[in-house]
Amino acid sequence: MVIEAFAPAKINLTLHVTGQRADGYHELDSLVMLTDVGDRLEVRHAPVTRLSVVGPMAEGVPTDSGNLVVQAADRLGVSAQITLHKSLPAMAGIGGGSSDGAAAIRALCKLHGLPRPNRDELLSLGADVPVCMEPNLVRMRGIGEKIERLDASPDWPMILVNPRVSVSTPHVFAAMKARGNPLMPNEFPDWQNFEAALKWLGAQRNDMQEAAIQLQPVIGQVLAQLSQTEGCALARMSGSGATCFAIYETAAARDLALDELHRQHPDWWCVATRRCGSRFS
Repeated sequence: MVIEAFAPAKINLTLHVTGQRADGYHELDSLVMLTDVGDRLEVRHAPVTRLSVVGPMAEGVPTDSGNLVVQAADRLGVSAQITLHKSLPAMAGIGGGSSDGAAAIRALCKLHGLPRPNRDELLSLGADVPVCMEPNLVRMRGIGEKIERLDASPDWPMILVNPRVSVSTPHVFAAMKARGNPLMPNEFPDWQNFEAALKWLGAQRNDMQEAAIQLQPVIGQVLAQLSQTEGCALARMSGSGATCFAIYETAAARDLALDELHRQHPDWWCVATRRCGSRFS
């Protein structure tokens, strides 16, 4: 029996850094969406766990206990032959490794007939793993343990762009000038009203963006170029970077912008996307 699971890219539509705990972890307030582009896992019964990684982004991805997919099997106390089809860039601010770990949990629980771990157990794998189990729009607070489902699935045309540079999350935190920034408002817009939703999002922030641009100025170039494309309603960095996203008024405008990016920057990773929808399992 083969069980498949999709590991979607995670976008931080907002990312407010609101404090730092005594243990060094940072407190966050973030609006998170999973998309319809991502990695794919296949799991099969096996006497011992073995992971193979294939696909366009497979190079350099660990296949041992350094990978959250292997750690997920160990935490569940099961074994499997796992194939990871890697399409997302690593260390890119879109939760690729965490989403892989979450997908492995879902697939392995189904393969072995196990209940899914609780949120604390998921958090022990990584701060972004719990949110990668949520298919709809969510507000994530604390270090990732406080998740509020917003019962909304806005379906906006979007582009993801990574200029193929890596950004170290600890280095971005170290470069930040302020870590005690304001929370998001507690009142959310009507997510089905595009104009109201984008006005609300535009008033929010990614508090890591400025520091990431200092470390990798090309991120600023990506954001400037996305902002200048016709029909772009919002361009912002996701997570600690270097991936940026843009939300468009129409799919046609998004597709024209994507064609332009491919022509001008064939070396960049640029993909069209929208919410995860039915692909999530």
